[in-house]
Amino acid sequence: MRFLHCSDVHITQDYAATPLRALGWRRTLALFELKFGGRSNSFAVAGKTLRRIAEASLAEDHLILSGDLTAYAMDAEFAGAQQALAAVVHRKQRCTIIPGNHDRYTPRALSQHRFEKYFGALLESDLPEYVAEDGFPFVRLLGDRDAVIGLCSARVPALPGFSFGFIGRAQLGALARLVQDPRLAGRAVLVAVHHAPFKADGTPDKPLHGLRDAAELLALLPGPRFAVLHGHIHHRFHHPATPTRPHVFGAGSSTQKGREGFWVIETRDGAILKAEKRPVPETSSPE
Repeated sequence: MRFLHCSDVHITQDYAATPLRALGWRRTLALFELKFGGRSNSFAVAGKTLRRIAEASLAEDHLILSGDLTAYAMDAEFAGAQQALAAVVHRKQRCTIIPGNHDRYTPRALSQHRFEKYFGALLESDLPEYVAEDGFPFVRLLGDRDAVIGLCSARVPALPGFSFGFIGRAQLGALARLVQDPRLAGRAVLVAVHHAPFKADGTPDKPLHGLRDAAELLALLPGPRFAVLHGHIHHRFHHPATPTRPHVFGAGSSTQKGREGFWVIETRDGAILKAEKRPVPETSSPE
């Protein structure tokens, strides 16, 4: 099978035209990042780029989007992401999507289940007995030799800038049991999580940005038939598997101006065969 892996697409509404009352204090503080940090310009055409990625995925077998669909978890941003992904988003056999920290940006976004409102159908698991926390981990069994597992590491930050994540004991315990299930034996297993186990140079991420339980995750997935697919760090990289550790693929920010792109990962006979970085195609169907 061939998997298209993208991440951190950050569909961004026009915050300058949004009343501050509707933004709340967290997003009001984030306006500085949008305006002076260049984020608004970097993702100005993210919706169109994501549409091209979704259409490119039709040439592959399955699309995996490892979080941060939105800039700051606004309803209009989720709706825009759903619209851009229209080519695949209603078919769980063709599409796996998990939330990132930007999709859980405020307590209200979490309590109102905004991610689930637009993408909840994709959380339906083929092995529901392993669901341990808010729909995670979920499993997609694909053919006879492949599987995708979705985890959630995204947590509502105490303050803007606190963007670390953790999977937690409940999900990790379920994952430990899941990888021993005979129905996953002999399959290539691709595990999607938003936060990165480590950076492009192999060193741990900063404490306020990284995955707190990265070591525990990697220890459960030993060897080359496993892969961890993540986003969060806006750089595209691959660390090959070792006998005691899975492949690790960082998708970067697939729609960020100047850094557009994604991975195509190929599996065969229950093993991860090869991977290739791809640019986003220039053409798309008419709006």
